[in-house]
Amino acid sequence: MKNKKFVGIVGSLLMASLVLGACGGKEDASKGSAEAKSDKDSISWMTMLHTAAPPSGDIEKQLEEYTGMDIEFNWVPDASKEEKINASLASDSLADIVSLTQINSTTVRNAMTSGMFWDVEEYLDDYPNLAKISEGTLESARVGGHIYGVPFQKPMARYGVLVRQDWLDNLGLEVPKTYDDLKKVAQAFTENDPDGNGVKDTVGFVDREESYSVGFKAMTVNFGAGNLFDVVDGKITPSFMQDEFKDAMEWYREIYANGWMNSDFTVMSKNDQKDYIVQGKGGIVISGLFDGNNYKTAAMGTEEEDQEWALINDITVDGGERRAVSDTNGGMGGWLAIPKSYVKTEEDLKVVLQFINNLSDEEPFTLMTQGVEGVHYEITEDGAYKRIDDTKWTQEVQPFAGSRPSELVKDFKTTSELSNLSTEKIAENADYAIINPAQSLSSETYDLEWSTLIEPIEDAYYLYMMGEIEMDGFDEAVDNFLASGGQAIIDEFTDSYNETK
Repeated sequence: MKNKKFVGIVGSLLMASLVLGACGGKEDASKGSAEAKSDKDSISWMTMLHTAAPPSGDIEKQLEEYTGMDIEFNWVPDASKEEKINASLASDSLADIVSLTQINSTTVRNAMTSGMFWDVEEYLDDYPNLAKISEGTLESARVGGHIYGVPFQKPMARYGVLVRQDWLDNLGLEVPKTYDDLKKVAQAFTENDPDGNGVKDTVGFVDREESYSVGFKAMTVNFGAGNLFDVVDGKITPSFMQDEFKDAMEWYREIYANGWMNSDFTVMSKNDQKDYIVQGKGGIVISGLFDGNNYKTAAMGTEEEDQEWALINDITVDGGERRAVSDTNGGMGGWLAIPKSYVKTEEDLKVVLQFINNLSDEEPFTLMTQGVEGVHYEITEDGAYKRIDDTKWTQEVQPFAGSRPSELVKDFKTTSELSNLSTEKIAENADYAIINPAQSLSSETYDLEWSTLIEPIEDAYYLYMMGEIEMDGFDEAVDNFLASGGQAIIDEFTDSYNETK
């Protein structure tokens, strides 16, 4: 079918050129050339692989049939993506589309501002799916004021507070609405035997070694601090310099000091945290709202399989402003960047953009998410999607999930009420999302030195949490940050912010 379509296009172009030739005249010929359509019928795509092996099966073939394009996937293992992408950018060994998901990579951002990729912003409104990209996501995708690739669209804010509902019920407690309520729950889960086994073997909070940049970060936004940065008195300021950030530190240290959380959180890995929760050792976690279903699923077949979770996305400090951290860079998971050295003409660029637009239709989105009905899933009488064969889905469908241009095309009802509830609450979060205002701004010092400068701040957070320093020790770390390059970052981001106002 594709070959016939191609022949038809060529025939039409040939007929158009004959007509123009018959009319004669340099002006008409020039106009015909300017309006010539692209004959591009294939797409090469360097994209990330988040599974153990590339996909098997015929999903790729069906995507080709839907888009009318031959697709050549160049799969890059996610674990080695930084090395591979950096080397490919340096040697210009890329593809028609390059998935760039390292949002803050200096190498990636420098490649974008060097003119290596097409600025696609002026074209997006010409494609119905791409025209729907929210202004917040577009703003987060800008680098130096330009959008060098179609932004991957993700939910704006996925985090919340997850609390064992069955433990609340056992202790006669209500779902917490404020951080004062949550403190009381943490104490009760630690001291009042919420699982009823007669042994003091549970805690409230379960945190892990990435606390500063994950769970605690979400908490600081609830308390009123910015998401990494905030605009304070007209300056782009790191959130850890805000009073609200320190308020959250003081609140959380009390939880730790009283033993209402796991004492080994500074060395606990993500997988160990999950195991700890699944085994029923702790009942509160700040994480993605979808993790409630993940924990429940992981507990199936164990003594904890009856655990239930309350998903809280509206917790506040003393009934104040409702806020949710945007854990997805303002709903932007990276860029589908289009190199000028591979896609050399505007006509070919429009073909690539049409391809990306088409992949955001419901049919290909379903293929890349659920697979094929009757093969990978079935739809129950009440309209829920039920997986038929987990192994087959993992091998044939799951590898495509990370390449979907948008995760917002359709919500699939599942057979899990908890999963469906998390989807609803994540959607609600979008109205309260707090986005990093420095995401689209420029700072050379940030690009070169941030990873080094932030380490002492993170260390000071952990030392404070464990009671080894007081708040004046944390303030000293902030002063050292400012003197070592932090003030330059503030100044440069602020200058960039003022230029874009």
